[in-house]
Amino acid sequence: MLTASIFIPLGGAGLLWLRRDMEPRLARLIALGVSMVPLILMAAAWIRFQPGPGLHFQLIESVPWIPTLGVSYRVGVDGLSLPLAALTALLFTVSIAYPVDLKGRAAEYFGFFLFLEFASLGVFLALDLFLFYVFWDLTLVGMYFLIGVWGHGEEARRAALKFFLYTLAGSLVMLLAILGLYLATEPRTFDMAEIIRQRPLAGGGLRASLVFLGLAIGFGIKTPLVPVHTWLPPAHVDAPAPASAILAGVLLKMGTYGFVRISLSMMPETFRRYALPLAIFAVVSIVYGALVALAQPNLKRRIAYTSVNHMGYTILGIAAAGAVVLGSETARALAMTGAIVEMVAHGVITGALFLISGSIWQRAKTYEIDELGGLAGRAPWLTAAASVAAFASLGLPGLAGFVAEFQIFVGTFAVYPVLAGIALLGIIITAALFLLMLQRLFLGDLPERWADWPRLERSERWGLAVLILFIILIGVVPAPLLAVIQPTADALIELLGTP
Repeated sequence: MLTASIFIPLGGAGLLWLRRDMEPRLARLIALGVSMVPLILMAAAWIRFQPGPGLHFQLIESVPWIPTLGVSYRVGVDGLSLPLAALTALLFTVSIAYPVDLKGRAAEYFGFFLFLEFASLGVFLALDLFLFYVFWDLTLVGMYFLIGVWGHGEEARRAALKFFLYTLAGSLVMLLAILGLYLATEPRTFDMAEIIRQRPLAGGGLRASLVFLGLAIGFGIKTPLVPVHTWLPPAHVDAPAPASAILAGVLLKMGTYGFVRISLSMMPETFRRYALPLAIFAVVSIVYGALVALAQPNLKRRIAYTSVNHMGYTILGIAAAGAVVLGSETARALAMTGAIVEMVAHGVITGALFLISGSIWQRAKTYEIDELGGLAGRAPWLTAAASVAAFASLGLPGLAGFVAEFQIFVGTFAVYPVLAGIALLGIIITAALFLLMLQRLFLGDLPERWADWPRLERSERWGLAVLILFIILIGVVPAPLLAVIQPTADALIELLGTP
């Protein structure tokens, strides 16, 4: 089941690349049909998944790959990876269906989208560190071409190159850290579950610190944390909107996922030691990301910087969970649960916001907020979707963002009350930047040049409706998601131990 969900998109990509002269409508239909297969399989995996105490993996599929190195093709899910894999399948299906300027290369565009889905699902489902790294690097290839070939304007290739080199440098540092973990295992293995059991660098010391630093650099760039975030805004601004939705909704989660799956789970003692510095970086990202977003006149750049802000919340929750303080086990578990929920919530919220920005670009050929305005009367669907997504992003109760951020802050206050208090400033600034954005885009007088503003196409309405539905469902009925996540969060806190 999991193997099929990974490799069927790769097969679809190969078919589209072989038939590059395919009619655009047919190419889209094939890509959409292929992308729905992993979505259905993830739904089936969710139904079969049995949440329970302890850190254990289910639906495992494994075959030897490079036995001399202890490498296997091994995939599986737990309460951390299953929600992220399901999110990935959902966002890819919606993004493939969303209209975009194909530049006369439809089959190639959809082929790279399916290739990126193959690699992205592989990252979240891999249970072998070597396999994880292979999929991690392959995601760079797919996103590089989507930005460089189908991006906007003359700067697209430069943004794609910066994205690729920046994140590749981080992944190479991460590779050295992975090798450090591997060489500390006995017997040598890349099996994630076995490394978690062994805790090969539990003794600490310089070697453990260097390995942790290498992982933190690689995951921090991908997340992205300040100050290694500078690749993100140009990549978002110049990418086509569906690619931006995947970049924010899926690829950024690989960094936060790596912090939990590898740094925290495999090196819990070292993570405990560096939890406070990590929390400080998270708070800087929260406040800095919100302030810089507030100053952006470009819609897409503004949304991009809110991702720096929201990923800061996620890292703050993870760091708070790793800070072992006497009597704080319940609060730390709450922070970890909130951090995982935030990964999912941010994916659907920011995915919707970037797709909305794409709809605006398709009609106005600009992202400049001050050139728009008064669109509420001409674009009611767009206004409604943008309003729900914006209010969810600023943490309004009843929507997905509130469920995640409330748990993060409650848990963090019990561990780092001062940092939690500073981070609250981020919510206030985020509220201001989104309310100002809604006012300037949709309220006031409609400029004469937008009097004939085209209404949303059917694919746009359906795509946004699906994401808005999940934003509301997670906010109103979070129990099905929490039932999967919470036992894993509790197990991670138990793994970290007590003071």
